[in-house]
Amino acid sequence: MKLITEITEDLEYITEESQGKKALYIQGPFMMAEVKNRNGRIYPASVLFKEMKRYNENYVAKNRAFGELGHPEGPNINLERVSHMITELKQDGNNVWGKAKIMDTPYGQIVQNLISNGAQLGVSSRGMGTLEEKNGTKVVKDDFYLATAADIVADPSAPEAFVQGIMEGKEWIWDSGVLKEKALNKIKRNIKSSSSKKLTETKLKAFNKFLSNL
Repeated sequence: MKLITEITEDLEYITEESQGKKALYIQGPFMMAEVKNRNGRIYPASVLFKEMKRYNENYVAKNRAFGELGHPEGPNINLERVSHMITELKQDGNNVWGKAKIMDTPYGQIVQNLISNGAQLGVSSRGMGTLEEKNGTKVVKDDFYLATAADIVADPSAPEAFVQGIMEGKEWIWDSGVLKEKALNKIKRNIKSSSSKKLTETKLKAFNKFLSNL
């Protein structure tokens, strides 16, 4: 089995109030079935929705469906890096529609700062499974196991908002030491000096580099 991740960016942000307290949510299509995605993979509906049902029963319904900020390299959830909790998953045609509450954790606060400064974020599903080659397309097989329906990742089209969002949260960021301030300044320099041909790659590397230094 191999680690399988997929990114979607068609999200909306909403604020809900309960008992006088406001909470920030992201919602939208988290995964899709029966179409070839930009990674060249297809999820059969029978495979995707069977796994969605299991994940709903074992995690969402029990308030255990967490996601992280960034793109972890393995299937396990690191509680120290949790930024949100998935509160709803349901079938919407061939899509898995999801909703997640941004939590008041250190990484959740970073997400809140990014959103408040106009950053366009995406979500990345993370699972394990095997692939079968069919007519040049990789089809996800029936052993697919969903680790999380949504990690929060950067949209590479908005690096300025990303950097500004982190700067707005600098009071928390700097509490852990000078290293993080130096890392952020280096990120800003790399983005500004990058050529137009390599700008997208630079933005993605900058985001992942910053998270690795937290």
